[in-house]
Amino acid sequence: MREDLKNIIKGLPTIPGVYYIFTREDRLIYIGKSNNIRKRLSQHFTCTDRKSIKIQNFASKVTYEPTGSELIALLMESEEIKYYKPIYNRAQRHSIFYYGLYPERTQEGYISLQLRKIDNQTQEINSYLSLKQGKEDLFRITETYKLCQKINGLYKSKTQCFQYTIHECLGACINKEPVHKYNQRVQLYLNKNSFPQDTLLLKLPGRTNNEKGLVLIENGIYKGFGFCPKRSRKDPATFIVPKSDNKDIRRILRSYLKNKNK
Repeated sequence: MREDLKNIIKGLPTIPGVYYIFTREDRLIYIGKSNNIRKRLSQHFTCTDRKSIKIQNFASKVTYEPTGSELIALLMESEEIKYYKPIYNRAQRHSIFYYGLYPERTQEGYISLQLRKIDNQTQEINSYLSLKQGKEDLFRITETYKLCQKINGLYKSKTQCFQYTIHECLGACINKEPVHKYNQRVQLYLNKNSFPQDTLLLKLPGRTNNEKGLVLIENGIYKGFGFCPKRSRKDPATFIVPKSDNKDIRRILRSYLKNKNK
């Protein structure tokens, strides 16, 4: 490792945050996030993969923004990459999700989980980069919640699905399982994974011991994040800095809420 890169690492903290890597000409070439900024930059400057070597060749300065938590770091990183479009964040500039998972009702009343191309008029439960990725997740969901592959569009048949023959499906494919019992399990999955449609204020660690981080979802829409003093009597919402709501942000929040509720 070059001596100047070693000196950069020495000056970095071991806290959660977003970091910015610049060239000697002050051109921003990479934005990242980490729970330990110093450790992550050390990895950038010692890894031997193609992208890391390019970053090492051009890196001359690093700045950072503490966030107090990984969630706010993820939200800030996503927004900053889309705004600045650094050359070595190429894959993250526009995360395009082509397929979504949507709940639909069959004629018999069963709730079916269907993969289809993203519909910007309807909020999907999950989004995927490819149909293959979506199918892999849907197979996992179907198995975990003991759902029916035929109802979820994973097994084409005019009679029962194969899983029924090996006693892993309870018979919804042939109308044997009561609709309300089947739908209870689907609803359990939906409750755990759907983006919240109500108002939710997430309270997180702050950048110092005297403050807390805040993330606001209002009536099902991401409003932004902010920081406020722990003993403040003001409405926490007044500390929220407005941010854009988009599919990447919802994916980050959905993942956080899913893990939080495990």
